[in-house]
Amino acid sequence: MDTQHDNALAHALAAIPGPVPPSGVIHVVIPHTSRFTVVGNHLAQHAGLSLVAIGVGVHIQSLPAGTEVGIKTLTARFPEGEVKIACALRELEAHGYLRRTRVRLTRGRVATRTVFCNQPGAVLRGGVVPVAGPAVRSAAPAPTLVREHIHVSGPVPVAVPELTPVPEPTPVPEPVPVPEPVPVREPMPVLEPLPVPKPVPVPEAPHAPVRLPSRTAPTQPRRPLPRPQALTPELRQAASALLADLRRHAEELVLSEEAVEELVPGVAAWLERDATTDAIRRALTADLPKPLRHPARLLRHRLTALLPPPLPGVHDLAAPRRAPVTPFQTCDGCERAFRSHDPGHCRDCRAQYWEAA
Repeated sequence: MDTQHDNALAHALAAIPGPVPPSGVIHVVIPHTSRFTVVGNHLAQHAGLSLVAIGVGVHIQSLPAGTEVGIKTLTARFPEGEVKIACALRELEAHGYLRRTRVRLTRGRVATRTVFCNQPGAVLRGGVVPVAGPAVRSAAPAPTLVREHIHVSGPVPVAVPELTPVPEPTPVPEPVPVPEPVPVREPMPVLEPLPVPKPVPVPEAPHAPVRLPSRTAPTQPRRPLPRPQALTPELRQAASALLADLRRHAEELVLSEEAVEELVPGVAAWLERDATTDAIRRALTADLPKPLRHPARLLRHRLTALLPPPLPGVHDLAAPRRAPVTPFQTCDGCERAFRSHDPGHCRDCRAQYWEAA
């Protein structure tokens, strides 16, 4: 089949009259008699459209009115995907060839109405009346008219009846209209205009303040790094050594000299509160995030958020003294219990004895 096709093109090329260009495309033009669409060069050679958009535009222009041209339909028809076809339709919309609108139908359904214009430039310039395309195009070629020649032996005389003149009707005079009497209106008394009351200004009610939420959550102030009460040279040396030694236990915690100098007061505050170096190292190196991008910020956060309280003293750990409790005594008179440090009588018995005395 390929060989026959090539031979057909070779024969058609040989039949072209005149000189043939040495390079470039050579057109073999065969006039169409049916099933063709007129496409303007403004679309076929558009400088701002992609090749996919030009092809989609030519395909839509060749379809009859009422044909579905959605993305799903075109994707099922052509090998291109939905993304390419959607981009092509957007390009045609941007250059005025295509317009898609959402239309609400009678039963509440919504449909997409697609309008394609083959000459958007002419519509923008004005003066052109657009014509809707045909709803259905026949796939069969147009029927050819056939003329039949009928031979007649000779003219046949036909008797024509004579026409009898018809008398014209006599015109009837139109009746002259009688004018109706015009009623005379009595003059209306002139009324004086009533005074219009001036509008009383109504004080406007104070509008309530409109409170809108902020777009972003308010950032909490940064907590300061803890500092010891007295940063002695011994505390500074121990804190610097502990920070510089962290990279031996965790490779991610490689600190610069400036970061070590900044974090020294925080470690010194831990050491001042009697925290051991092992406890500080475990708190700073446990459960490190991966990847760790800012080791100095992480250590600053942990030194601030995990700061332990000071150790209590010996007197703070002693059990609190209980308040002295008055013991119970038995009354010698009524034998009731009452609280007192000394044995004897209760309050009621003492009152009776005082009255008897």
